[in-house]
Amino acid sequence: MLLLLLLCVPLYYVWRILRLHNPWPRVFLGGIARIAGARVTITGAPSRKGAFLLSNHVSWLDIPVISGASGSAFVAHSGLADVGLLKWLCEMNDTVFVARHERRSVHAQVEQVRAALTDTGALTVFPEGTTSDGASLLPFKSSLLSALDPPPPGIAIQPVWLDYGPDVAGMAWVGEEHGLDNFLKILARRRAIPVTVHFLAPLGPDETANRKLMATAARERILAVMSRTR
Repeated sequence: MLLLLLLCVPLYYVWRILRLHNPWPRVFLGGIARIAGARVTITGAPSRKGAFLLSNHVSWLDIPVISGASGSAFVAHSGLADVGLLKWLCEMNDTVFVARHERRSVHAQVEQVRAALTDTGALTVFPEGTTSDGASLLPFKSSLLSALDPPPPGIAIQPVWLDYGPDVAGMAWVGEEHGLDNFLKILARRRAIPVTVHFLAPLGPDETANRKLMATAARERILAVMSRTR
């Protein structure tokens, strides 16, 4: 993992100085997923630049898996910006930090997310608002989709389902488990972690009239695929 970091970070800054499209965050995060044991299969295809991905959330491994598969940046809780190393890694991948409980900053956050959708690439949000056991799907919090109400022109809103298969119970970060413990548990596994990333069809205009419709439609799409594959 250290060697991967030493390779990707200098190249990231060279590309940044030259103002080139920067593939190195995606390479780094995809490499982290591979080192952790993830063996990724992709069904469907991520939408082109300017997509907002709505995914279920099982563990920290979701982030490198999705980034490696799509090049997506992420919408993350502002608390991560208080942790030096995490903040640095997040900023390399153009993470948008949001403060979910500061109502005064909601308008600014909406504008920040919209700008990122227009100027960078895809953005992923986990609308469950927390991690789940992976075998079920928590209700989607429409408040996390405020930046999409209404959707910016030309933005595709695409549901994504991460399927870790029968081993999902051993992957999930739930209950009182500390994040570091989940991180180490996954790294300590001695066998590969099969994960299928299902990029589902983007939502249609009748499903994106407001954020509540978006949340409901995206969740129903994912549930439908879950029921067909189990």
